[in-house]
Amino acid sequence: MKLSRNPLLFLCTALSLLLPAVAFTQTLPDKTRDASLAHEVQRAIDRGLEYLAKQQTPEGNWAPAEHPAITALAVTAIQGDPSGVWPKKDAAKLKLAYDFILKNAKEDGSIHANKLMTYNTSLSLMALVLAKDPEYRPAIERARTYLIATQFDLNEKGKIDSPHDGGFSYGNAFEKGDMSQTLVALQAMYYSKAVVKDGENGTVKDLNWEAALKFIENCQDLPKPGETSVAENNGAGGFTYGPLESKAPSITNAITGKVSLRTYGSMTYAGLLSYIYADLKKDDPRVTSAVSWLEQNYTLKENPAMGAQGLYYYYHLMAKALQTYGIDELKTKDGQTVNWRKDLALHLMNKQQADGSWINQENARWWEKEPILVTAYTVMALEFAHRGLQ
Repeated sequence: MKLSRNPLLFLCTALSLLLPAVAFTQTLPDKTRDASLAHEVQRAIDRGLEYLAKQQTPEGNWAPAEHPAITALAVTAIQGDPSGVWPKKDAAKLKLAYDFILKNAKEDGSIHANKLMTYNTSLSLMALVLAKDPEYRPAIERARTYLIATQFDLNEKGKIDSPHDGGFSYGNAFEKGDMSQTLVALQAMYYSKAVVKDGENGTVKDLNWEAALKFIENCQDLPKPGETSVAENNGAGGFTYGPLESKAPSITNAITGKVSLRTYGSMTYAGLLSYIYADLKKDDPRVTSAVSWLEQNYTLKENPAMGAQGLYYYYHLMAKALQTYGIDELKTKDGQTVNWRKDLALHLMNKQQADGSWINQENARWWEKEPILVTAYTVMALEFAHRGLQ
């Protein structure tokens, strides 16, 4: 069974939920539902969205203004409200936000304020798609064209001959592909395809998905038969930040002295999602090995192998990836069965601040001391968890 590449059907039926059309997602068994907890989660979402609404500037953006991606993330959180109340309640605020995003649109289709061009364009494109407004279609088409042009094709053009070919960077001076930016670019291209106009031959311009798939593979620890996993501490199947780079501490073999890249939690969820957008089968060994790694390393105490660094980004990707993949329970390395929705929802609700926001109290890396960013991440995580509790 394959992940459906029919985003048009998805857009017509459930775009506002920000869920992909996953063919193998099944009706949830009754044991995963919890109406009482669903109400509590919705309350936490409401408080988080209320906080975000108060932080919007009169110009329509969320700070910092030089990164429209932050505004796009806040918009995505509002649009994903399971109750459907906030997108209507905040319709005027959303219009201001979309106006701000489009003010940052450039002639080449990119959307940014001269920083992190690909990153800002990708997340802004996703926000525009969620508006379901024909008025934004030209901007969506131009942004797609820009992203297609920024996909790495190094060395000989048209040939996958670099480990970075098929991936994306944040833009500007970033010259190497990474899983984090590649994920948001693939996500934006996957969902926006349904709303672009057909070309002259009835086709739509698209990425080189073959190259994208190869890049994703290059970031995964997949030992060949007879080889040993480089990730001696946490098993095969995990992902690094890039083909030749990991943000996690390296691993040194005590006997051979060989230094290896270390896989970690948030990038492994990013890898799983990227495989989904690249249309792999659910039983593909690359997919199953990633899921196995995530089960064996499941925890809410830290971003595995990264500690508190990028912790809320990890929670956000966890909820999105597991909901998208269509799994409700994980079997951990100690043999326990975990309902990740309930586990994550309770954990995040306990972390909510009095004003409705969230913040990484332990580590500021990757802007996680910025409550707007972290609140947007967390609200979206709760929205994904909520959909299996109703």
